[in-house]
Amino acid sequence: MLLQFRLLASDNKTKARCGEITTNHGLIPTPAFMPVGTQATVKTLTPLQLQETEAHALLCNAYHLYLRPGHEVVKKLGGLHKFMKWDRSIITDSGGYQVFSLERLTKVTDDGVEFQSPIDGSRRFLNPEIVMDIQHALGADIIMAFDECLPYPCEKDRVRQSMYRTVKWANRCLKAHNSDDQELFAIVQGSVFKDIREECTDRLVEMEFNGYAIGGLSVGEGNLLMNEVLEYTTPRLPENKPRYLMGVGFPLDILDGIEHGIDLFDCVIPTRNGRNGCAFTSNGKLKIRNSCYKTDERPIDKNCHCYACKNFSRAYIRHLLTSNEILGLSLMSLHNICFFENMMKKARQSIIEGNFLNFKSKFLSLQ
Repeated sequence: MLLQFRLLASDNKTKARCGEITTNHGLIPTPAFMPVGTQATVKTLTPLQLQETEAHALLCNAYHLYLRPGHEVVKKLGGLHKFMKWDRSIITDSGGYQVFSLERLTKVTDDGVEFQSPIDGSRRFLNPEIVMDIQHALGADIIMAFDECLPYPCEKDRVRQSMYRTVKWANRCLKAHNSDDQELFAIVQGSVFKDIREECTDRLVEMEFNGYAIGGLSVGEGNLLMNEVLEYTTPRLPENKPRYLMGVGFPLDILDGIEHGIDLFDCVIPTRNGRNGCAFTSNGKLKIRNSCYKTDERPIDKNCHCYACKNFSRAYIRHLLTSNEILGLSLMSLHNICFFENMMKKARQSIIEGNFLNFKSKFLSLQ
């Protein structure tokens, strides 16, 4: 295997663990948060800025890159790393979530998914084999099996049928995976039904993928149900392989995931909230467009050492946002990613020191 996962420490009061994932493009200290670069870019930020946040991996989306500019274009130009000038690790999502989010435009069968492109209205078709071809062409370090993600709530019979389809598709992806320099992860589905999640997990583990993701959460089920799913799903995943909770991105949910033994997270929350004027800080959320910050000379967060906080006041960044200046979007996104990456660094250190629960409690009390 090209990918190596090494466990460095485990918390003795929870299932939290600290480790390292090694890929062709470097080391990912875990638990890790991955900024989302859907279209081969994290909105408003350069690769150099992202490196300065200490992000060790990005998530890009095979579905969107297949539609535009096309996976063959990316392959011709040297693959994603060269195309977007990012020399650290990349994961590509297979597009299952996008199928869910565009449900009205899709027709799903066991063969695959027929859908209408949201860009030009053309009819397209994806199946496990095509999705593998797309991700092989894109050249990410870690690629995901094609899955079906359902909305919440959803009838149990439909969830069970979808789970069996996801397992079949995962097996087809495994058979179609012929790239020597990429690792394939499976995605566990099953909504909030314990028996279905457990069966899906066990079937996928039998296939011996190189890592496992938990999908189908953060779709409206709420924090309580998400934690219930993690409570009975994560222990069934191999301890010696990475565990990835997909699309989960608020600090509470991430720290809950870490407590359950999750290693990888991704979400658009830090950048999307930043562009909308909401900053995550060591003292809670800050809505910087509010008029009370019009003459505020303080940085976004006095405890943050990012470029935005070291150089600019809340008043200036508020001015940029209210004036619709792109720099404001960039500085807010940069700060929020730095906040998330710093949170993960502190979580890793707390696991090594054996006081994760104390860290989590103190951190969340200020949010």
